[in-house]
Amino acid sequence: MDEKRINAAKGLKLFGAPWYITIVACIVVWGAMFTGVLGTDMSSTMALMLAIGVPLYEIGKRIPIWNSYIGGGILLAFLGTAVLTHFAVIPDKYVKSIDVFTGKTGFLTVFIVILITGSVLSLDRHTLLKSFVGYFPAILGGVAAAMICGIIAGLFFNISPYRIITHYVLPIMGGGNGGGAVPLSQMYESVTGRSKDEYYNFAVIILTIVNIYAILTAAFLNKLGNYKKSLTGDKFTLLRNDKAAVKEKKEEIVPSLADIAGGFLLSFTAYAAGLLLSKYILPLVTTALFGKAVKIHALACMILLVVILAATGVVPEGVRMGAKRIQNFFSGSMTLVIMVGVGVDMSIDELINAVTSLSNIVIPLFIVIGAIIGSAVVGYFVGFYPIDTAVTAGLCMANRGGSGDLAVLGAAERMGLMAYAQLSSRLGGAIILIIGSICFAFML
Repeated sequence: MDEKRINAAKGLKLFGAPWYITIVACIVVWGAMFTGVLGTDMSSTMALMLAIGVPLYEIGKRIPIWNSYIGGGILLAFLGTAVLTHFAVIPDKYVKSIDVFTGKTGFLTVFIVILITGSVLSLDRHTLLKSFVGYFPAILGGVAAAMICGIIAGLFFNISPYRIITHYVLPIMGGGNGGGAVPLSQMYESVTGRSKDEYYNFAVIILTIVNIYAILTAAFLNKLGNYKKSLTGDKFTLLRNDKAAVKEKKEEIVPSLADIAGGFLLSFTAYAAGLLLSKYILPLVTTALFGKAVKIHALACMILLVVILAATGVVPEGVRMGAKRIQNFFSGSMTLVIMVGVGVDMSIDELINAVTSLSNIVIPLFIVIGAIIGSAVVGYFVGFYPIDTAVTAGLCMANRGGSGDLAVLGAAERMGLMAYAQLSSRLGGAIILIIGSICFAFML
């Protein structure tokens, strides 16, 4: 028995390498950080993010109950980094370098771009077109149920349905901070004449709480899907009983290095095309036609372009599978790096301040439950797996936008559904802004 344990210990791998190599690597990077010799350049920052994320991830995978029901290694990498940042275990200059690397330098965008391209191109035309057509009803179902459940919860605290919708549901389902809370606060100021900061400060508190709920419930839904296989698919598509997708999966080819390079090139070319469409072509055309520029988020434009490429079949099979191979690597190995980047941006103080009111704890929970139920039920009736639809059309509406999508999909182990998540945050968020403009005009 002891010999078996020794052999098992010898064969133990952490983050793909023998355990002793991984531990020594982390100690070296932490030592460089504490002595101040570690730089703040891209290479140093990536090394530090791995040295922070890998131990937390491996510990989270092994904590009983936590690893099965709470969120495992991915969630501990996220929350653990936030705690380390809060107690200044990570020196401030390195916190800033991680934040810059993830946000301003754009590694978060790189991650999303690769996942979008790979997840869309890995689907056959039939699955692609059918799933995207039915996706928006699922989003609307989640929004409607979120409103109903939020109003019911508000009755217990004597809060009017109008306030529940305008101050709770809209910012929660609005696609995060920049795409939801900020423009909604501006609408609030223009309609009521009161300060937009009043609305925004409250919205941020609610978003902080609901983001945690979204991540925790995503982990729970993943556990439910593992237990009840009929409620979920292969974590790459939403459609149930899709014979075309099964056939496509059997006929997959193994991509060459050249195919992977082609997929890499296509991913970032699609992003550049999305920027061109979003920031130049679309405003130019809409100004000429309607006298007013209309803008759609660059990532939403990119999704539409990649969908067109996949639906028309112009991308060779090898390149499609190359894009999928890159996606598999990023979703499998780079997710914990992203969780570290997202974790340093989470304020523990903000979270503590947010939970001082019982209504701020209960109402967002009801809204999240409503988003899950509404999207899952509508998703089922349009031919989707309910759990996968609840994660993307429900929880990826009810979080803090792009970073929230990554945390939710990571906890749910469904990074392959990134394209749907981004549709929720971008185009779904735009739908909420339209609803918000109507609600503010008639309710306030």
